[in-house]
Amino acid sequence: MTAPRTPREIRGPGSLVAGRYRLRSKLGGGGMGAVWLARDQLLDREVAVKQVVSTEGLTEESADDVRTRALREGRMAARLAHRNAIAMHDIAVDGGEPWLVMEYLPSRSVAQILHTTGTLSMRHAAQIGAQVASAMATAHRDGIVHRDIKPGNILIANTGRDAGTVKISDFGISRAKDEAAGPDTGVITGTPAYFAPEVARGAEPTEASDVYSLGATVFTMVEGEPPFGVDEDSLKLLHRVARGEINPPVRAGDLTPALLAMLEPSPGNRPTMARARDLLAAVAAGPGGNPAAVLASPLPRTDSAIPIWGLGGRSTTRGSRSAPRTETGLPAARVHPTTSHAPSSTGPRPTGQPTGAPSRPRSEITGATVSPAPPAATPPPVTPPPPTPEPVSPISPALIGVAVVVLLVVLLVIVVVAF
Repeated sequence: MTAPRTPREIRGPGSLVAGRYRLRSKLGGGGMGAVWLARDQLLDREVAVKQVVSTEGLTEESADDVRTRALREGRMAARLAHRNAIAMHDIAVDGGEPWLVMEYLPSRSVAQILHTTGTLSMRHAAQIGAQVASAMATAHRDGIVHRDIKPGNILIANTGRDAGTVKISDFGISRAKDEAAGPDTGVITGTPAYFAPEVARGAEPTEASDVYSLGATVFTMVEGEPPFGVDEDSLKLLHRVARGEINPPVRAGDLTPALLAMLEPSPGNRPTMARARDLLAAVAAGPGGNPAAVLASPLPRTDSAIPIWGLGGRSTTRGSRSAPRTETGLPAARVHPTTSHAPSSTGPRPTGQPTGAPSRPRSEITGATVSPAPPAATPPPVTPPPPTPEPVSPISPALIGVAVVVLLVVLLVIVVVAF
């Protein structure tokens, strides 16, 4: 057995990578490693530097595999130049380990936004999807398959002139079609909630799989949860995805035809990414709108003073059917039966409803259960108010004085007559 490698230097704020990139603060982490905000001391600009997962304790062979995957990510991202994709600046090697140096975009991911809002409007979701599809159409043209399109990998710039700009990130498990398969061939990688059915069944991801994952992502934006729901049991969810029976959209409105086309169970029946871009842009533009402008413009502000990418707090959109959300932006896991496109009239009753009890109607707008209004109570008899007494005019002091004088005169006359 190959001996483990010696530990490498632990990096933290203030560390200098490759003699050029000064680490400032950790932005987050993922399956491939931590992402740092750093300062490029040569070009005097902020960059995002992705640290490969630690190879400490790994054999040299395993460490080489980790480095190979990181370099592959750099090559994939470097091959893609598009306004809606995070740009790759450099692959720095420090201590024998690769660091991926990327464009730094102050932003919130769609997953973080959904954590706050619950759902997005149809127009916002369509424009986000259209701009991601635009970047991915270019990637597909260059032979790159992303393999992990999901809300957490879509960023919305939230400051400066770029505010509202949409960018797809994290090509960490992407692969060029002409690239030889690595040692992980046959292993399903990615996020099950956004898998295409054929990927869940073990097939190699293709451009059509990316279309499906984007459709699932846009579905989540408008519906509040992925098309197959959520489940803490990843294997159970994977089987549900493999069957390809999505929950029917109820809030998608004009987006529904585009979503159902992108979420076709058969890869051959799905539109290309370029066609999906056009379908989504047309919905975002609306009747008589300009789809080209939708693709070239940042997300519009809503009637609210704060745009969706600047919202804070933990409030949930009223009317959302989504469950409470985790820090990943997905609803908290819950188990429910798979729902086919056609609702069943003989399906299981809602929890807590006794057998034989009449079902409650559902709102056609929100889909929420609507409780019938209680019968109106009989109003009590109305008793008329007592008549208001006439107001008594106050007696003037002058009149009182006159009365006193008259009384004295009368008494004087009586006395005189008596004597």
